[in-house]
Amino acid sequence: MRIPGFSEIKRLFSHDVGIDLGTANTLVYLRGQGIIINEPSVVAVNQKTGQIVAIGTEARAMLGRTPGHITAIKPLVDGVISDFETTEEMIAYLLGKATAGTKKVFSPRVVVGVPSGITNVEIRAVRDATRNAGAGEVHIVEEPMAAAIGMRLPIHEPAGSMVIDIGGGTSDIAVISLGGVVASKNLRVAGDKFNSDIVSYVRNQFKILIGEKTAEFIKTTIGSVLPTHAPLEASVKGRDLVTGLPKEVILTDTDIREALAPSVEALIEATREVLESTPPEILSDVMHRGAHLSGGGALLKGLAELIENEINMPVHVPADPLTAVARGTGIILEDIDNYLDVLIANEDELPPKK
Repeated sequence: MRIPGFSEIKRLFSHDVGIDLGTANTLVYLRGQGIIINEPSVVAVNQKTGQIVAIGTEARAMLGRTPGHITAIKPLVDGVISDFETTEEMIAYLLGKATAGTKKVFSPRVVVGVPSGITNVEIRAVRDATRNAGAGEVHIVEEPMAAAIGMRLPIHEPAGSMVIDIGGGTSDIAVISLGGVVASKNLRVAGDKFNSDIVSYVRNQFKILIGEKTAEFIKTTIGSVLPTHAPLEASVKGRDLVTGLPKEVILTDTDIREALAPSVEALIEATREVLESTPPEILSDVMHRGAHLSGGGALLKGLAELIENEINMPVHVPADPLTAVARGTGIILEDIDNYLDVLIANEDELPPKK
């Protein structure tokens, strides 16, 4: 009879939690249960007392609607921590909510997805914030790798797989083979940039100021990067910049396409650059298998078809692109020993310098 080791015993008596720490939304995966939390990465803070008023969905509802002494903030900007203490509070809240009502002996083991290309200082900030929030072990994985695992791509095979992960703050484009990233690019063109493009377009073309939530609503309802069979339109209310009074205008999908054109072109150009730096043998695999879109940006109407036309190869969108990274962290947790090669190593795990 085999006696289980300490790591196996620890696994039995602790929670394993996967976190997709996103600029727009944070998803939490609990081993054995799946994705149990999907909340906006927003925290409302009372500036007079310094106390947290609300986190997640409740805090997002306060964006643009708070009195002067309450500020609804996003503690992550472009996929990295901009407010350490607030991020720590948010992670602690999510861990507590995920493990509420269950009793375990050890602190949870956590796998956190982060954008590719972030610095060692930023990785340390994520690791420290997660530990301070109550985690035991903390493992870091790059989001395009986690998305590839979540989409069940054969990352450990000697064959190329391409992932285009379009999140809220950043887009990660990566070609993966044998458990490693062969070529990649990270750019600050993603969902939040699309929203700001719409805000700027409406301000410049119609002289109306609208909020970020309104821009997001427009993007998801009538936003399209290719012409649609029937015209799409939506009424938008904002403040007239000339008179200062409320005003309503009608926007069409053509307006949104024009607003998003520069950012979409930047995303396509970055995809071309990654393909240009990919070795020929792996590139042939990618051309055969196609690229895979993940993240909330994958839901933008016509984007997959446009990228497919521009890079001249198939582009696939999974059934649920929003949860690909979170599902990837969950798959890693279920069999972490087979995925140690895809994790970003701790500094104390690295071999000593010679």
